[in-house]
Amino acid sequence: MTVFVVPEPSAPSGGHTYDLRLAEVLGLDRVEVPGAWPRPGERDRAGLERLLAGLPRGATVLLDGLVACGVPEAVLPWAGRSRIVVLVHLPLADETGLAPAEAADLEARERAVLRGAAAVIATSGAAARDLAARHGLTGVAVAPPGVDPAPEAVPGDGTRLLCAASPTPRKGHDLLFAALDRVRDLPWTCACPGLPAVGGGAWAARVREAARPLGGRVSLPGPLTGADLDAAYAAADLLVLPTRAETYGMVVTEALARAVPVLASGVGGVPEALGRDRAGARPGLLVPPGDPDALARALRLWLTDPALRERLRRSARRRRADLAGWEETARSVSAVLDREVTP
Repeated sequence: MTVFVVPEPSAPSGGHTYDLRLAEVLGLDRVEVPGAWPRPGERDRAGLERLLAGLPRGATVLLDGLVACGVPEAVLPWAGRSRIVVLVHLPLADETGLAPAEAADLEARERAVLRGAAAVIATSGAAARDLAARHGLTGVAVAPPGVDPAPEAVPGDGTRLLCAASPTPRKGHDLLFAALDRVRDLPWTCACPGLPAVGGGAWAARVREAARPLGGRVSLPGPLTGADLDAAYAAADLLVLPTRAETYGMVVTEALARAVPVLASGVGGVPEALGRDRAGARPGLLVPPGDPDALARALRLWLTDPALRERLRRSARRRRADLAGWEETARSVSAVLDREVTP
């Protein structure tokens, strides 16, 4: 018996999509647990403990790291009774904006959980190496996200930019808007699904203020899913991901599935997600993280060089043909669930 324990979603995210598609392909019993993970209230932490306590002895429990890694006191007492496997989408301390003391506490809690787990799964080779180095683990498995097939987008004039990302400091909307301000002399529009036009907390308000000088050239449609998100990709010439930290970057392969090139921070697992086509060329551009000047230079290059745009589009079409589906992700995870792995 395998139970997949995931956080109750509050907004669309790559981690939520990964969990949902993995459960669908593997046919896992998926249990959503409410709570402000990784810092749940006492009631929600107790609910997780009751769930783990109620499982049959010897059951395998696949735990989303957002749920597991902040509460070793709720998870580790059951490590001898159940086979606990932790799927880490993002190390807890890597979330941008944490106070140093909070980041250190989350790092220590995550280390305790991962060292006590029977197996640990990361979503890219870079993420697996990082987890092994920071927590002293061995044998961290890798199961990159898959991507669903999608129709190829019809290329435009290169001016339609897309930044599909959740409204958190890690995703770098502030860097994007600073870079776009540096190319205001050029024609472009930028859609930012995921960033709400109103509400969304202090960070969302801050980046909306940063976007204000750009006027109507930036659109903030809020969270999009399904056909609405598909339409946003179909209307894009270039995906821009200015993230400060990323274990993989599912939006990268979602864009490539539509033959849309990518401009992204070369951080974490993003270079793996972008990959290379069969000719060895990258279907996009990588810039240093946290550098709006470098991002602006790359945007200017994209917007002013038709030959570059066409070269990257050709590469994106070739890369599109080699993208892995969710069945491959499921096989990687299933191989871990079906064997004993000690990190």
